[in-house]
Amino acid sequence: MRITLRQLEIFTAIAASENVSRAAAQLAMSQSAASSALVELERQFDCPLFDRIGKSLRLNATGRGLLPQAREILARGADIESYLAGGTLGPLAVGATLTIGNYLATLIVAEHLQRHPASKVQLRVANTSTIIEQLLHFELDIGLIEGEASHPDLLLEAWLEDSLVVFCAPQHALASHGIATPAELAAQQWVVREHGSGTRALFDRVIGKALPELHIQLELEHTEAIKRAVESGLGIGCLSRLSLREAFRRGSLVEIKTPFDLRRHFYFARHRQRHLSPATQSFIALCRETSGTAHDTDTLALPFIG
Repeated sequence: MRITLRQLEIFTAIAASENVSRAAAQLAMSQSAASSALVELERQFDCPLFDRIGKSLRLNATGRGLLPQAREILARGADIESYLAGGTLGPLAVGATLTIGNYLATLIVAEHLQRHPASKVQLRVANTSTIIEQLLHFELDIGLIEGEASHPDLLLEAWLEDSLVVFCAPQHALASHGIATPAELAAQQWVVREHGSGTRALFDRVIGKALPELHIQLELEHTEAIKRAVESGLGIGCLSRLSLREAFRRGSLVEIKTPFDLRRHFYFARHRQRHLSPATQSFIALCRETSGTAHDTDTLALPFIG
């Protein structure tokens, strides 16, 4: 075999940074050595992998096709190294959508590292569309997402039941109103998640469809910012029950009962061509173990991050 793992490692580092100097620094090698390795890889197959634009290198079509395959091979190589080193789990790249990342994933990653101190875990927290994009580009081993994904290259497995909750500040007129009617909800100002999030997708599909005239006062990317805005009286919100438990317990926010079905699932998501490494298998098992036999996020056996 003419191609080497080191060549693939250098190629993926340059693809990520779009700069040979930065890639070389990341890999603790000289710029000339990194540049020579890339040139040799392209020369071996008479196949350029990058377009040269000034000092930047941008993947061309061939390079984009090679990148996910290279990342997969490097991941398998890391698993082999871990096995030969005595069974230590290999590195793990986890992606989590914002609600899961803020209220579940950090705790599970911490437990994983306590059980496997020699392991290395990278946790990326972003909205659903970003996590899906990273999975499709082989940048993640596993994704924990709160919205369904229909891409043919992804495998989804249900993990936990969840639901969205409409809520307001305690002093709001709907705070002790019983079940709010669609007309009452349509008359409110709303503070909601941004497009691209699983929470917003379900909100639009259920509430947005039923109340086409509703007024979106503010769109925010983070659940805590939405909670603070609603507490301040800027409007009513709609978030995962998981993210609201402590606020409901304190009484700083109040649930508004609605006639809408806002139930959903959290999912494990992975690329169907991605090798299911021992580290990924162990992490998925821990996710299931940590959530116990609970059937919804109100009864999760986890400490709360407020």
